Parts: sequence; C-alpha cells; structure tokens
Amino acid sequence: MPVSLDNIFNELAAASGGVRAHYATFQDWLREMPAELIAQKRAEADSAFHRYGITFAVYGEEAGTERLIPFDIVPRIIPAAEWHMLERGLRQRVAALNAFIHDIYSEQAIVKAGHVPAEQILGNSQFRPEMRDVPVRNHLYSLIAGIDIVRAALPGRDAESAAYYVLEDNLRVPSGVSYMLENRRMMMRLFPELFARQGVAPVEHYPDMLLDTLRQAAPAGIDDPTVVVLTPGAYNSAYFEHAFLAQQMGVELVEGQDMFVADDTVYMRTTQGPRRVDVIYRRIDDDFLDPLAFRADSALGVRGLFSVVRAGRVSLANAIGTGVADDKSVYPYVPEMIRFYLSEEPIIANVPTYLCRKSADLSYVLANMADLVVKETHGAGGYGMLVGPASTAAEIEAFRERVKAAPDKYIAQPTLALSACPTFVESGIAPRHIDLRPFVLSGKEVRMAPGGLTRVALKAGSLVVNSSQGGGTKDTWVLDR
Repeated sequence: MPVSLDNIFNELAAASGGVRAHYATFQDWLREMPAELIAQKRAEADSAFHRYGITFAVYGEEAGTERLIPFDIVPRIIPAAEWHMLERGLRQRVAALNAFIHDIYSEQAIVKAGHVPAEQILGNSQFRPEMRDVPVRNHLYSLIAGIDIVRAALPGRDAESAAYYVLEDNLRVPSGVSYMLENRRMMMRLFPELFARQGVAPVEHYPDMLLDTLRQAAPAGIDDPTVVVLTPGAYNSAYFEHAFLAQQMGVELVEGQDMFVADDTVYMRTTQGPRRVDVIYRRIDDDFLDPLAFRADSALGVRGLFSVVRAGRVSLANAIGTGVADDKSVYPYVPEMIRFYLSEEPIIANVPTYLCRKSADLSYVLANMADLVVKETHGAGGYGMLVGPASTAAEIEAFRERVKAAPDKYIAQPTLALSACPTFVESGIAPRHIDLRPFVLSGKEVRMAPGGLTRVALKAGSLVVNSSQGGGTKDTWVLDR
C-alpha cells in the first residue's frame, strides 16, 4: 500500500502551480526536448552504465549478484542560498559528532554531565572499549561522513512549510559518492547544453579533496604518506565504488591478504617488495579488521593491524569505534551534542524521534505504529524497518511483537511526507520521493562537494530510496548563483 502523494512538497512546482525559480531554466529546456530524444538519451545512459560496470551487488537475489542502479535524467536542483544553509549545518553537525566520539573514548564529559545516558554508550554494540585513549590524529574519528537529509512537512503541516531535516548519520563506511560522480559525468555527456544554460557547481574535484583529507590524517612525522583503499573484495556490494575511488585518487586498492604487520608497521606487498602503509581508507566493518583483536574468524582484515593503530603508526579512515555515533539510538542526542561541544543551536533539525527503550515512548509507538516509521537501531539499507502507512495490518502486528520483545533495539519517527521530484518512469514524468546524502570530509577544515547523492524511490508512493530496495539515483545540481 503506497503512501499518498497529496500535500507533498514538490521540488519543481509550487503549490500555486508555478515552476519554482531555480527550476525555470530546466523546465524551459525540457519543453523543447522531443520525447523520442529523451528516450534515446535514457537508453544511452543505461547502456553506458552497463558498459562501465557501474553496478550494485544485491545479496540473496537468485537472478544474479549485480544489477544496474536506475539513473534518472531529471536532476534534483538546489538554489545556492539553500545549499549554503545546508553546508553550514553539515559542518556544524559533523564537528559535534567528531567531538562526541573523541569524548566518549577519553573523558566522557557529555555522559558525566548527564546529557547522554551512560547505557546508551557503554551498552552499545558499536562502542569499542579497546579504543579508550587510543591516539587518533587531530581527534578526527570520522574523516568521511554521509549525512542523510530530507525535506518534508511534519504531519498536519502545509506542504509549503516543508523544511530540511537530518534523517540519519553515516559515519562508519558511508557509500554512494561514486554514483554522485558518475551521475554528473553522465549528465554532462548527455546534455552539455544544459550546463551551458545555467551555472552548476562542480563536484569532479571530490577525489582530490578526499585524497588530501586522507593524507592529512597520516601519523605525525610522515611527510609523504602512502594511502591505500582496503576492500573486502569483488563480491562486496560496493566494490565498484572501492575500485573507482582508488583509481580516481591514484592509490592502491588492496585486500587484507595484500598487507602484513611487522615491527609495529603495516606493509603492503608489491612487485618491488614491501612498502610501508600510512593511511588506510577502510571499507570493512570494525569486526573484520583484525582477527587478533576482533573477530577471530575474519579472513578480510590484517593480523596485528590494531596493535599498529594503538602505537599511532597507521591511521584508519574512519577510525575504529566510530559507529557508536551513527547508531539510531544515539541520533536523538546529536542536537544536545551540538549545544554541549559547540555552544550553538542546531542549524538543521533532527526528525522527532521516539526511543522505544523509554516506557512512555514505547507505549506511544505500540499504540500508533500504523502512523509511524519504526526502525532497528542497527538497521541499514532500508532493512529492519516498518513504514506503518504502507504496511498491512498483519505486517504491523508482526512488527509490534518484535518491538515488544526487544524495545531497546528500536526507534520510531513520524511518517514524513518526503519531498518529491519529477522523475522519468514508465508512464512518463511523475513525482517520486527523494532524499539527499552529502559527503562531508573532515581534515584541517571541513569540506564537501556541492550537493551529494540524491536517491529516489522509484515505486509510486514508496518512501524507501535505498538502492538495495529498488531505489534509483539522480544528479544533484547546486546552482552557483
């Protein structure tokens, strides 16, 4: 059962029926384009993505291990003033999150002050007590963050009152930036005249910014650090991205078996002999990084790696233990982190959230589950969640029993009327719900490519934009004036 598209903020058209000013140039161009030419360009994009191997692995599918992520040629356009506000809010949020992670692995001042319950940290499966007092360069635990943002009107509000909200923080191994870059490359190839008509801020420099950020994280005294990208291997769902980013940065793509530890140093095997590694952009979860320190059965990591991390002789991006700050049960406390560490009010608000571990919140959630989105605190990829208005009575009842059995593992939020953007579907152009994932890099300064990855729920009325759940992507244009 889809969610109604009534009273939804439309990114292109205002409630009055007119086209929003920042979409006017695109709308004029679209009216000039013959339908058959649009269809030809869409087919050309699909063919190119297949040819370049821009795919996404989906576990458990009988039809095959990889599929093409649907790409929509209608861009999501953001005016310059809106982006500047988002940029300020993202810088603020990531700075507070990094301060929080450093704090909980050192003084735990925010816990002692009573702003975050101790059990939310110490009892969290992503909290790594092994990281207490382990040196992290510049106290930056999350060098690469993907912050999921939605524009929506809260329930009962008019669509035009829609505001931006942070829906989720991704601080461990956020993915999707390769699709942001390839989407832009594809749009510039297919429609160069569009970019000539209006100024769109560039994103192509992201790999350079990423490499610079990683190099800045090298252990003290290393002037020319060796950076590598550590991948679980070709069968990982995001392997295309791992290989793509390594190639774009001009660094080696390695697996755990390609490295070893000796004399408190990590080395990479090369045809010229062992080479010291200083910074590892790891795309492997904490548990699998070092079988001596974490999961003994891991064949993906490097034996002894954590001992080199403890000695301060190699830097990981992102640091071990970062995941405690992107847990959904910690998310409600981020506004308080901003106040505590930065003495500022949040620029971008959180979505109102109910913590099912609290008895009053649990009672409300159980009684109103048909109107809420209920999520597992450790869930990802659109799994482990219930969208109440889009679920059957039987599905709601089954999920209610799951929540009652383990309330501390769930949170709930209002079902937001996510904004919609025109999208090419089989029936033509129709509105589909979207979100936005900007990628925030923390080094000597906090930087990001303008925009980010816009994900789109291709099924009519669906609020689930994740690629693993059938979602697609769009190019995101930030106007530079």
